[in-house]
Formats: sequence, structure tokens, C-alpha cells
Amino acid sequence: MECRYKRVLLKLSGEILAGDAKFGLDYDAIKGICEQIVEVAKEGVSIAMVVGGGNIIRGSQAVGIERAQADYMGMLGTVINALALQDTLERLGQPTRVQSAIEMRQVAENVIRRRAIRHLEKGRIVIFAAGTGSPYFSTDTTAALRASEIGADCVLKATKVDGVYNKDPENFPDAKCYAKISYMDAIQKQLKIMDAAAFSLCQENQIPIIVFNVLKKGNLHKLLIQGEDVGSIVTD
Repeated sequence: MECRYKRVLLKLSGEILAGDAKFGLDYDAIKGICEQIVEVAKEGVSIAMVVGGGNIIRGSQAVGIERAQADYMGMLGTVINALALQDTLERLGQPTRVQSAIEMRQVAENVIRRRAIRHLEKGRIVIFAAGTGSPYFSTDTTAALRASEIGADCVLKATKVDGVYNKDPENFPDAKCYAKISYMDAIQKQLKIMDAAAFSLCQENQIPIIVFNVLKKGNLHKLLIQGEDVGSIVTD
């Protein structure tokens, strides 16, 4: 079957890896997500990932710590998450490489664009950690940046909800889900799917953003392999 997208950048938040605990790592949640990833990788989809660190520490919310220092702490949290994903994926038989924007040669490669592309061509999943390596940039912006660097066909924003809503569906039962929305509308409506820098990068490089619920088993396969319209798409 022809894959809908040949190469994708999957953005996972740290909170998703925490499961119901909302802090730390839930290995059942991680395994469930990784099983979906391996399933589509075996069908020929080339996958890179950017992972957040909000389940360990979120720089912007670290009260009492200088912002840049707190952001570096958050970057280290993303490395912990990347290593957990790597271990789980490889236990499922999927080769991976972790690339870190902060040098730590004992546990990860440095982020090198051409090397990352070569790994993808060889069927390995590349997990990008430590954000951009600089404070004040979110992992959403990192996802847009890495997607542009590797020539991804789309950014998949994995969430706990079914798509992009006009307001928080957990607090407002009448919240409306958009099937499709433009980058500019998403920014102007302040929908907080991703930050403005991430939207601008994706718009400039014509990379659509698909927001979907990764906790619904099979959604990744439906989206990438079966060609179903899952979640919401942000595009021009």
C-alpha cells in the first residue's frame, strides 16, 4: 500500500509519556505509543521524532530558577525521555539513533543533519533530543526546525485530544474541532497548538501540521498507511 507520507516528524510531548501520572515515565504508555510507531515504520514510513520534557521539568514554569538555566534543565529532561523511547523501540525490534543538540557523546550522537538523513534512509528512527540546544525555544519550534532540515512531508503533533479545537475540549463540552485550518488563522485565534515560530517555519517550508490523538490505538496507522483523515490539519 502506498504510504500517504514518506517521511514524517512526530512531535511527542513529555506529558504523554507520563500517562495518567502526569509526572515521570509511564512505561505502559510509552510501549503503547512505540508499538504504533513500529507498526508504521515496518510499512516503510521514514520517522524522525522530537520529544518534549514537560513530564520531568518545563523551563518556563520552573519558579525561582533563572529562565535560561531552567530551559537547559528542560533540555536534559528531553534526553531522558529520548533514551526511554529508544530503549522501548529497540526492544520491539526497531533500530534507532538518538541525536542531542547538547553534546553528550556517552549517550547520544550530536545533531548532524546529513547523518540524521542517512539514518532515516537506512530505516532507523531518529529521535532528536535537547531541543534546539538554546534556551527560549520550545520543542514545538524544534520540531518545525528538524522537519525542515530533514525534508519531512509533515509534522505530526501527537496529543491527548482529537485535533485542533476553538477552546479547551476538556473544560468546554461545546468546543468545536476544526478539520482544517490555516497557519494564520491558528496564530490569530491563539489556539496554542504550537507557537508562532513553529507555525512560521512550517508555513515558510510548506510543511503541513497534523494534530491528532496518539492515545487512540491505530490512529497513526489510519493516518499514515490507510490514508484516513485523522485529527486536524494546519496548512495554507
